Amino acid sequence: MVLSAFRLLRNHPFPINKLYYLNAGEICALLGENGAGKTTLMNILFGYYTCDDGEIFIKGEKAELTSPRDAISRGIGMIHQHFTLAPSQTVLENIIIGTKSSKGLFLDIKAATEKLLHLQERFGLQVDHQARVWSLSVGEQQKVEILKALYRDVDILIMDEPTAVLAPIEIRELFKTLKSLVKENKSVIFISHKLNEVMEICDRILVLRGGEVVAEKNKKETSTRELVNLMVGREMLERLEKKKTSAGEAVLEIKELTVANDKGLEAVKKIDLLVRKKEIVGLAGVSGNGQSELCQALFGLRVPLAGTIKIEGKPLPAGNPQSAIRAGMARIPEDRIETGLLMDLTVAENMVLENHISSDFSKKGLINFQAINDYSDELIKSFSIKTAGRDAAAKSLSGGNLQKVILARELSGFPSLIIASLPTRGLDVGAMEYIHQRLLEEKERGAGILVISDDLDEIFSLSDRIIVMYEGEIMGDITIDEASREQVGLWMSGVEK
Repeated sequence: MVLSAFRLLRNHPFPINKLYYLNAGEICALLGENGAGKTTLMNILFGYYTCDDGEIFIKGEKAELTSPRDAISRGIGMIHQHFTLAPSQTVLENIIIGTKSSKGLFLDIKAATEKLLHLQERFGLQVDHQARVWSLSVGEQQKVEILKALYRDVDILIMDEPTAVLAPIEIRELFKTLKSLVKENKSVIFISHKLNEVMEICDRILVLRGGEVVAEKNKKETSTRELVNLMVGREMLERLEKKKTSAGEAVLEIKELTVANDKGLEAVKKIDLLVRKKEIVGLAGVSGNGQSELCQALFGLRVPLAGTIKIEGKPLPAGNPQSAIRAGMARIPEDRIETGLLMDLTVAENMVLENHISSDFSKKGLINFQAINDYSDELIKSFSIKTAGRDAAAKSLSGGNLQKVILARELSGFPSLIIASLPTRGLDVGAMEYIHQRLLEEKERGAGILVISDDLDEIFSLSDRIIVMYEGEIMGDITIDEASREQVGLWMSGVEK
């Protein structure tokens, strides 16, 4: 037993006199809805927070973890869902930052490189140690985070949503790495909402709900269905109720669109795409095949090299986000924290970010705060947002509730077109079900919806038509009645037939 604790969770204490533990050479999953307390608990173990009550023991010794430095010195490393790397620095520089040098004031680069290369060989984590972090793929950046922890000789690795931004092939590589860690008698705490992955990689599972452990299960003694019900505290729908609707006229029409990425290379190559009213089009593809650049062009954040975008028959001006909003486009970006919200602003302020100067909330340049407060209270209630109130900072909300704030802001204006990029990434099953239901309701209302996702379960459960994108090109366009996972999977891999 490498880690054990009594009643750790901040503000929401675990049941009294209950022992929770982590064994050496074990992968233990921590499940729960957004806001259940998973990240809070891990932040306590990594020294970001101090617990209000209870004790932590590491290898049998009581530990006082008042800072991440304390945790690292005790052999605990943490890899966050949003990586903490310096993009402009090299892989080696990111890994050795904050470590002591054997040469006093001077860095022993040769010794550090040798140690890093040895770790790469030992755990199969190959990445160019001289490359700048900004030039690496997401999967490679995660390898750097793992190497950074291993370089500090950790025995316990906390991984918060490690597969949320990885492509399927990168997930396979990560699981291979985790298995090699376990063989070296290291332990992993694996936080995830993807139950199929939990059942594949983990040995034991703890389920949190409302800040308390409600179940502890051996993988062989449970099922994904049972885990879902334990997480949300109720029976989940077997499948979404997707009513048959007849698609109407075109609401989004893209022709010959070409978009460059940050390196100046063509990420989107002369694509044609059509979305009609009362239709959900699922755009499938492995992350990094031009989906982000397509969204940025639609949102007005990136100017296309060529081609046209029309909303309800009218050309959309390039590089103008306000024009997209005025044209009736609701925008749900793939990164809710970096692009969707301003985390230091309140919930109410985020609710009106795009229309705070409208006549509903201002007059002659003066903000009507009462109108904003009433509007926010109504949306918080109707979208079931769990928050301390409209004046709470957005950064105090869980991921699922942050996504609900974006949904509330974007859908409250009854948009004619909804662009939803990775709308449920990193969310629990309850939040996913809620968002899917909302999108289906918007379709029935008459909106045209483009859902961009690398999750085939999401694509197949929502879509009326599926389009597959590979290396910036459309590989296939097929109705849901004719689609098969095998065919879509081949298109996602670049195979035409």
